[in-house]
Amino acid sequence: MTGTSVAVRGSILFMIGVFFSIIFHFIQINRRHVTNLPVEFLDNLLAKEWWVPPCCGLASAVIGLLYPCLDHHLGESGPKKGEWSSVMRCIAVFVGINHASAKLDFANNMQLSMTLAAMSIGLWWLFDRSPSGFGLGVGIAVLATLVTQLLVYNGIYSYTQAEFLFVRSWCPCIFFSGGVTMGNIGRQLAAYEKDDQTEKAKVD
Repeated sequence: MTGTSVAVRGSILFMIGVFFSIIFHFIQINRRHVTNLPVEFLDNLLAKEWWVPPCCGLASAVIGLLYPCLDHHLGESGPKKGEWSSVMRCIAVFVGINHASAKLDFANNMQLSMTLAAMSIGLWWLFDRSPSGFGLGVGIAVLATLVTQLLVYNGIYSYTQAEFLFVRSWCPCIFFSGGVTMGNIGRQLAAYEKDDQTEKAKVD
């Protein structure tokens, strides 16, 4: 593993994270106006919330690089090269979970949170199933939720209907499924690098 290859994978993951943050931000605003942003969200995002996409991109890069690194140290087998179809299905489910958080209506927030939690665990079961993946997903959910609470509490970020410790109660589910998804993308990128190194070793 070279520094250049890590930088390339990190850059790809960063751009994916930035893209997802903008798309999901739009989904939340368009469906429920969850965040305190006007309809012209892109203008506001660039003016006031400009730091959100870069932070999401940085977090995505760290998570996507951390998953394969942990797999290597724990001796867990990662995905095989070329299994992008599984990654794309994982992304589709992740997008569906985000869409559900904005569109589904339940009698109370607890029902919504439990439904999204089941969907998030289902995503992990279908596309990961590794103990390290589950543990990292939980850790990411807890850490990201705490950071979000601090941002909202200090007035840096806000929700229109924050009902659980200053943030939406379904946020941990989104963070968990997002961590698993970015981990799968990072693993597949690392699989290409690993197979290329193996092929070069055979040629030498």
